[in-house]
Order: sequence, then structure tokens, then C-alpha cells
Amino acid sequence: MEKVNVTVRLEQDTVKFLDDLGKSRDRDRSYLIKEALNSYISLHKWQLDEIKKAIAEADAGDFATEEEMEALFKKWTQ
Repeated sequence: MEKVNVTVRLEQDTVKFLDDLGKSRDRDRSYLIKEALNSYISLHKWQLDEIKKAIAEADAGDFATEEEMEALFKKWTQ
């Protein structure tokens, strides 16, 4: 996969923290930024994928019955 450079402006305190954290983990600033960004993207990609699945289920009329909802409610409230 081809990589591209991206420029980001950060607060001085953030950069200092990244440098301090990097020293404690024996990693450089770029590694920490990529790690944080990958985590952020993974979380939001998962959320969007789940929303798309739920919309497809709703569009297909795939809803829980009233009995299923009552059983679920009962399970989590006892």
C-alpha cells in the first residue's frame, strides 16, 4: 500500500507529551501518532459498519418481536 505524507499542527504540550510517552515506550512520535490514528479509525469504521448493517436489517423488515424485546428487557433488568 502506498504511503503519503500528511502534515498536522499540534499544540506544543501535545507534542511534548508524545515525545515523553515515546521515550518511555521506546517509540518515536510518528509511531504513536499512527497508532492513535489507526485506533480511532478502527473504532469509527466499526461503528459505521454496524450502523449500515442495522439499516439494512431495518430496510428488510428484520425487527425483534415484542416477545423477544420483553425477554431481553427482563434479562437485563433482573
